[in-house]
Amino acid sequence: MGMKVIFFTQTQIQSLPVSLQKCVPSLSPQCLKKIKFSYPRTVEELLQQVASLHESTNTSPTPPSLIIVDRLEGYLRGPRDGSHSGFHPGEQSCAAHLSALLCDSAAFLTHLLKQRSSSSAPCRLIASFQSEGDTGQTSHEASATDPILDVLDRYFQVRCTLDRDRSYEAAAAGLQEAWHIYFSETAITEASSTKDHEDRPGVAQEWQLLIFPDGLMEFRLV
Repeated sequence: MGMKVIFFTQTQIQSLPVSLQKCVPSLSPQCLKKIKFSYPRTVEELLQQVASLHESTNTSPTPPSLIIVDRLEGYLRGPRDGSHSGFHPGEQSCAAHLSALLCDSAAFLTHLLKQRSSSSAPCRLIASFQSEGDTGQTSHEASATDPILDVLDRYFQVRCTLDRDRSYEAAAAGLQEAWHIYFSETAITEASSTKDHEDRPGVAQEWQLLIFPDGLMEFRLV
């Protein structure tokens, strides 16, 4: 789409996902040059690199239109040794600090984009997070047992929850994987009354993500 993207992750990306290679076989190297991959190892390094997005060297000539942070839990969890595992002390405060900085950076970049072109879309922000005890819980169960998700929900407008479909039907269909996708629609429900929300059909949506053995992906509205 021609947008500039900044992608933060701890894991070095060696190649394009198979699904992307198959869906967009004509993807040009020039498009990939729009994506800047950064590999901060610790939450301190991530905070420093996100804060540097405000510097002119990172916003010229074109500011990023999308910020992606892969696997937030990898930055928030402390080192594991024996019986000590999970998130380190102060993880909720750290999650709040990081989320606030990410949202502030996206707002700052949106302002720059609007200055340079009134028709520019805002800078979007996507972060992924996997609960440590993720065993196919529903989104309500996960939010009730994971205090980090409660913190993230205060800063991110919409939560997208993926639940693995391990049913017989999914296996019988010959799928490699099947997922249910739910959106919290936090921003919509806060901006309108409950009645208005109920009167708007199709607002609360559920999707299915089907992954076939050859790597192809298909999304279906439920």
